[in-house]
Amino acid sequence: MAMTTLITPTAVVHPGQTPLGSPVPNVPHAISVSLPTFRDNIDYEEGAPRVVNAMVSGYPRFFLSLKVKELVTICENKYGKPAEASFIWPSHRVAERCRHFVERYYVPTISTDDSTPTPRPPLAAGAGSVRIVEFTIHAPASELKPDGLKLVKVFATFFPKDAYAVAKQFWQHTGDIVTSRQAAFCLRWLSLKAEEEQKEAASAAIAAKNAIRMPRGNRHYSAVKQATGGSSAALADLNGGVSAIQLQDEEDRPVEEADGMDSQDYEVYVEERYGRNLDLSFAPKAKTALRRRIATQVAHHAGSGWTGTGEYVTEDDVYLYPTGMSAIFNAHRIASTLFPTRKSICFGFPYTDSLKVLEKFGPGCYFYGNGEDDDIDTLEKEILEIQLGENVKEEDRVLAVFCEFPSNPLLKSSNLVRLGELAEKYGFMIIVDETLGNFVNVRILEYADIVVSSLSKIFSGDSNVMGGSLVLNPQRKFYKDLKKAMGREYEDLMWVEDSIFMERNSRTFQTRIARIDENTEALCDFLRAHPKVKEVYYPKYVTTNNYLTHKVEGAGFGGLFSLLFHAKNGSESFFDALPFYKGPSLGTNFTLACPYTILGHYTELDWAAQFGVDRNLIRVAVGLENIDVLLQGFQEALDAIRDD
Repeated sequence: MAMTTLITPTAVVHPGQTPLGSPVPNVPHAISVSLPTFRDNIDYEEGAPRVVNAMVSGYPRFFLSLKVKELVTICENKYGKPAEASFIWPSHRVAERCRHFVERYYVPTISTDDSTPTPRPPLAAGAGSVRIVEFTIHAPASELKPDGLKLVKVFATFFPKDAYAVAKQFWQHTGDIVTSRQAAFCLRWLSLKAEEEQKEAASAAIAAKNAIRMPRGNRHYSAVKQATGGSSAALADLNGGVSAIQLQDEEDRPVEEADGMDSQDYEVYVEERYGRNLDLSFAPKAKTALRRRIATQVAHHAGSGWTGTGEYVTEDDVYLYPTGMSAIFNAHRIASTLFPTRKSICFGFPYTDSLKVLEKFGPGCYFYGNGEDDDIDTLEKEILEIQLGENVKEEDRVLAVFCEFPSNPLLKSSNLVRLGELAEKYGFMIIVDETLGNFVNVRILEYADIVVSSLSKIFSGDSNVMGGSLVLNPQRKFYKDLKKAMGREYEDLMWVEDSIFMERNSRTFQTRIARIDENTEALCDFLRAHPKVKEVYYPKYVTTNNYLTHKVEGAGFGGLFSLLFHAKNGSESFFDALPFYKGPSLGTNFTLACPYTILGHYTELDWAAQFGVDRNLIRVAVGLENIDVLLQGFQEALDAIRDD
């Protein structure tokens, strides 16, 4: 039933056409970017200068933030060679994995007489063309505290410049990145350290000059008055070590205090004022709170199948990562340590980098992109039944089935009950990305060995921090082995400031999700009844029974949907006229739309179409706006579509 009767002209509050390339939202460390027209998205994929040059922000795994670029440049100037480029990483292990990836996939070229690149064999492991440098940044004297950070380390992987695209794939696929907050923190320390060294040098020069001019023993005239710089002192007060940096509540400081600040001071001020965060000495407690919050939510919705040992998931079964993609990548990496020669099965059309991880890291994967119930029977006949024979080779066995619940962007829900039965029969793991369903709406851990989630999305909501989580199911048969592997392999790479922001943002995630669920269902019902809309992809209408099997009683269908239109140019007209934010990412407190297939699969549009992912698909993440505002805004966009 159409809901246009609820719309009133006064209900509309337009955010305005956010300028191309600007941060979304307009705060430091925003994780989206404004691409306000359909053409902007195409030109972004094609690298058009008008778009690329306008971008001051972007999704962090695809776009290196300006702070990260600045830190990389400093590192390259300090340690690099003219023919090298580099990426920086939060640990030596990650840098080593990047080195192995580049050595595996980078094919150097040599020029021939006609300047045509000629491939030659890939780099041999340890050949020396890819190297790692440890960049240690010590705390400035003004920020040394007994319980504070004494130093920060980042690790640079240096490689030939024409291997940059390969190294960037590692950054994008794995998500084990240095975040913009960590880079900004390092840059502040480097700046303060330089100021202190300059002051020390100036003081030493004055002291040396006075020592020459003044007679020995004249203590009155040899005393040197120490200079104090106002801006430096202010910066030192604003930025400190773990115990010294005070990120204050919104009410603590008046807006007028921002007047007269330089750009660096102002950015820190905005973070403090609008971050509403705690002193960074609370970072360890913030991480504990995050793990406990996730464990409590998962255990609360354990489901009727939670039997066996009776052990519920605890905070010790929850692991934090710098991004959601990092959680997915490391779930595959940790599982692969148990059975390194086994391939995985990717079931359903997934987020683009999830499939790339399974394909490029390890022995490869089998892909069943439709993700329908019939595909389960097919994969059993094609892949699994061979394991019932005698003398089965280890490489013929399956490591795990990876799936999303529901999937991005078609919102299909896999039959986890049936997949779980096959897992028991054939001895493989189930690894589920529940980001779109989220902890509040669905219960899936009872059928999974590992559940991963992007905390950057609705768990945070504010679109200003990255993070991911991985949860082990203590009732599955691989739990003990996975737990031991995590003990050997896990690194806590979530930057301390990011954990503080994530903890504060996520305190309201349950109530926010409930509101967004209501908004999304009302909006999808309205759109599905509209004559210009061809298809609405939403768990309420797609593979409904599978979703309902795992839906928490009283919960909703999530905050994401995709849609197509009957008109030939309907998607472009609708998107350009939509009066809400437009850019990559999802799970934001504000409504955010993008032409998903263009952004995610521009170089493989025909391939994506084989699995029902149309090039004109518009994906919408619904926010907390008043439902009347949403309905009016979407009606305006629909009105912009001309009938063919």
